[in-house]
Amino acid sequence: MPSRAQNAPLRTASGVLALGLALSLAACASLRRLQFERPSVDLEALEIVGLDADGVNLVLWLDVFNPNGYDIRTTRIEADLDLEDTHFGNALWQDEIVLAAASHTDVRIPANFTWEGLGAGARALLQYGSLRYDLETRLSVNTSFGRRLVTLNKRGEVPVRD
Repeated sequence: MPSRAQNAPLRTASGVLALGLALSLAACASLRRLQFERPSVDLEALEIVGLDADGVNLVLWLDVFNPNGYDIRTTRIEADLDLEDTHFGNALWQDEIVLAAASHTDVRIPANFTWEGLGAGARALLQYGSLRYDLETRLSVNTSFGRRLVTLNKRGEVPVRD
């Protein structure tokens, strides 16, 4: 039977191997937390805040979800909106918004759309309680990995509020 002195190098090597494996697993878990996952954007509602001879003043109610384990900051949000299969217009937000880690953030973007060329989308906006939409959103985000431009597309139905 081997003596304790003869087994000491084997126990030491096993301990070093176990420690190395534990550190490797911890490093992989940390890297996974730092990996960038694309946020998602949902159009929650359209709010009519004004009508005049020039067009419609709306607020786009967006729900932005940050799935990452860390905060990210947006410095610009661009949204192209189609309603009832007709291009309705574009909206732009250029102030910084902090998207908290693993959280939803409500974002309200004011937008002014002219009557010219709105056609069916404008009529539907005024007549129905909800509308079919296509939304392409581009987020400029700052992360610990640098600046990224994220393009997201969403299709659905959205309620109209006044």
